[in-house]
Amino acid sequence: MKARKFEEKFDRGEDVTSDLDLSKARRRNQETRRINVDIPAWMIESLDREAKRIGVTRHSIIKFWIAEMLEQRAS
Repeated sequence: MKARKFEEKFDRGEDVTSDLDLSKARRRNQETRRINVDIPAWMIESLDREAKRIGVTRHSIIKFWIAEMLEQRAS
C-alpha cells in the first residue's frame, strides 16, 4: 500500500493495523533490564501491604512508584 493511501485511510479514522507488520515493532526505550536491589525486610513488608491494598504485585508497585518519582523529577 502506498503511503498516501495509508494516510487517507488513517485520516478517515479507519483501522490501519491490518496494514502494518507489527511482528518487529518495538517501543522506544522500553526494553527491560534486570537489576538486583537489597531492601530491608520492613520495607518489603510495607510494600507487600500497600500492593495488596491496591490489588497489584510487589513488582508492579515498585515500578509504578519509581516511574512516578522520575516523572515528578523531570517536570
